[in-house]
Amino acid sequence: MDWTSAQLRSLVELTRRGTITAAARALGYTPGGVSQQIAALEKAAGMELLRRVGRRVELTDAGRTLSRHAERILSTEAEAVEALERTRHEISGVLQVGLFATAAAELLPPALQEARRAHPGLTVQSRDMDVDEVHDAVASGAVDLALGLDYPDVPIPREPTLRVRRLYRERFSLAVPAGSMAGREVIGLAETQELGWILPSADSYYGRAVRTACRRAGVEPRVQHEVTDTAATLALVEAGIGVSTVTDLMLGLRASRLDVVRLRERIERHIVVMFRSSVEHRPTVTALVDVLRAVSGARHDPAD
Repeated sequence: MDWTSAQLRSLVELTRRGTITAAARALGYTPGGVSQQIAALEKAAGMELLRRVGRRVELTDAGRTLSRHAERILSTEAEAVEALERTRHEISGVLQVGLFATAAAELLPPALQEARRAHPGLTVQSRDMDVDEVHDAVASGAVDLALGLDYPDVPIPREPTLRVRRLYRERFSLAVPAGSMAGREVIGLAETQELGWILPSADSYYGRAVRTACRRAGVEPRVQHEVTDTAATLALVEAGIGVSTVTDLMLGLRASRLDVVRLRERIERHIVVMFRSSVEHRPTVTALVDVLRAVSGARHDPAD
C-alpha cells in the first residue's frame, strides 16, 4: 500500500479524538489538511474509510481496522528510526520540536546554540504553538518532543504513552501598576478581592490554576479582561488596567514599567519537556533532552 506516515497518523488521531477538527488541532493541521490526508489514504487503501452521518463523520469497518494496524505501523516506524540512529557513531538526525512563545524566546536560543556545539549532526526544527496544544501535538506524533507548562493545581494528563520531565519550577508573583502598592513587598490573594484581574480564559490550564489558587484563599478573582498573550497582559498592567500573576520568564518577554509584589501563597508552574515513550531511547531525543536540562539548570534552579 502506497500510504504515508502522515496519512496513517491522521487516521489514528481521528479515531482517538472523534472529529476532524479535534484531530487537526492535535496534529497542528487545518481540518482541510486532515480531510486531504484521509482522502489520500482512502485512495491508497482502495476503499472508503469514513462515511458522513449528518454533519459529522464516522469510521467505516475498514477505517477502524486500518486504524488499529496504523498504530502498530507507526510504532514500528519509531523503533526503526531509533535502531538506525543507534548505528551511527555520532548524534545526528532531525527532530521536530513544539514550543510556546516564552520558551521560544528564553530557552530555545541557548539550547540550539549548545546543541549545535555538542551535536553538530543534529538538526532541530521548531514549531510555535499554543501552550495548551503542546500535549496533544506530542501524543499525536506531530512533534518528537515539546516544551510545555505543568501546574500542580491543574496538571497536564499523564498517559502511559507519554513522558513528562520537569526542567525547573517558577513561582508566581503579582504584577501591579507602578506605584499602586508603594511600600508593599508581600500580598495575600485574599487582599485582591477588589482588584480587577487580567487572566487567560478559565478553559486554559493557566487560567484554571490561578482561579483555583484564589478560591483556595477564599476569593474569586474579578476578571475584567481575558487575555492569553503575555506581552499584551504586561502592557495592560503597565497601563493601569488591572493586575495579573507573573513569573520571571514571563517578565522577560517585554520591558514593562510596573511593580512586582511577592504573593504570600505559593503558586507555581513547572517548565517541562514532553515526549512519547516510544522515542524515549532515541539517541537524538535523549541528547536534546539532556541539552535542555543543562541549559535550564544553568539559568534557573533545577526542579529535581
